[in-house]
Amino acid sequence: MVDVDTFLTTLYVMVDDFCQASLLPELHPGPQATLSRSEVVTLALFGQGQGFGSERGFYRYAKRHLRAAFPQLPTREQCNRQMRQQHEALVAFLRHLVALLAAQRCPYEALDSSGIPTRDAKRRGAGWLPGLADIGWSNRLGWYEGFHLLLAVNPLGVITGFGFGPASTKDQPLAKTFFALRRYPHSGLASVGAPAYGPYVVDKGFEGHANQQTWWRAYGAQVICPPKRNSRAPWPKRLRRWLAGVRQMVETVYEKLWHTFRLDRERPHDLSGFQARVAAKMALHNFCIWFNGQLGRPLLAFTDLVDW
Repeated sequence: MVDVDTFLTTLYVMVDDFCQASLLPELHPGPQATLSRSEVVTLALFGQGQGFGSERGFYRYAKRHLRAAFPQLPTREQCNRQMRQQHEALVAFLRHLVALLAAQRCPYEALDSSGIPTRDAKRRGAGWLPGLADIGWSNRLGWYEGFHLLLAVNPLGVITGFGFGPASTKDQPLAKTFFALRRYPHSGLASVGAPAYGPYVVDKGFEGHANQQTWWRAYGAQVICPPKRNSRAPWPKRLRRWLAGVRQMVETVYEKLWHTFRLDRERPHDLSGFQARVAAKMALHNFCIWFNGQLGRPLLAFTDLVDW
């Protein structure tokens, strides 16, 4: 376990080195912002930690305890606005951590999806994100309103890429878009990451021989998916156990995101804020894995990493 100051200082140094070496200088048409890009990205990442129950809780903590490190801390509204503007920098830092950890030099990546609730599905009205978030089904949540998240994870639990769509989006079209963007990158959708070196291991939600053939031919994405229950060529028990072990790692990562990084408690009023916070959660997850590695600790031991 390390103290908060050590964790925050290490995070800031890594973020600042990355911003100075890898990102173009910022151009501001108006007055210079009170916080530098490195400071904003650091605060965006640090604010997703388990020690804070909400954005308001983090800002109250920052006002009381982080003034020495961030003497120019603006109002909460200004701070949130600056964080939303750094979405691309947060995604770039996530990809930097993937490269630093050599996360894609692995035999396979596991691909899995989950729901992100953003609003009570039974509430009336269109909500804050009409046309973006909608109602879908999740085995974990039941009917919910929000987004459908797709996550790629390596065998050690490092997140190599992510994307999301409306809650009603099915696994197959979401995966198709994910593979297409990895094969043919788009600067505005860089969070999906780079193509995997090996195959993708998926569950039955991605089944369909025709889809898998299309993904391989069009995008070079090889998918390993278990057959249907009534298949004439069922998998042997040993292979099914191997898939269950792979699935366990993905589920562990999702548990970290839901509970440690508050992914289940997102109630966004604006898409840009939601995008920035999700990117920050993913990047902080990978940073904690890197930090645990430096300390010789179990990579996914996040609960007792920082002495909050």
